[in-house]
Amino acid sequence: MRLLRKTDILLIAILAVIPVCMLAFNMLSAMNHTETKLVIVKDGEIYGTYRLTEDRIIEIGATNTCEIRDGEVKMTHADCPDQICVHSVPINRYGGTIVCLPNRIILSIEGAEDTKDTDTPDAVAR
Repeated sequence: MRLLRKTDILLIAILAVIPVCMLAFNMLSAMNHTETKLVIVKDGEIYGTYRLTEDRIIEIGATNTCEIRDGEVKMTHADCPDQICVHSVPINRYGGTIVCLPNRIILSIEGAEDTKDTDTPDAVAR
């Protein structure tokens, strides 16, 4: 009585190769993933880029202050009269922009992830 036939060995080999291929694919896609960063533009020039993984407070010139905390970015201080940038919703790894028009400052996310959820709204009006 034969325990294993050629087809059994072939099936075992195929089932052993599939997880190895899946692991290799996951590792390659993780290596190609770009890190999400905050890009600050002041007066049309890049003021700085910062990782969202490091909590910090950033002074932008003498006029504005933004804060990175828990992967979210918000403008905490601005000397402009309207304060729209201070009251805007925090931006995160999924994207977004905060603009302070009077001081000509733009906070935006580079390398933002797709939400892959088409049922979520693009924006919320207040």
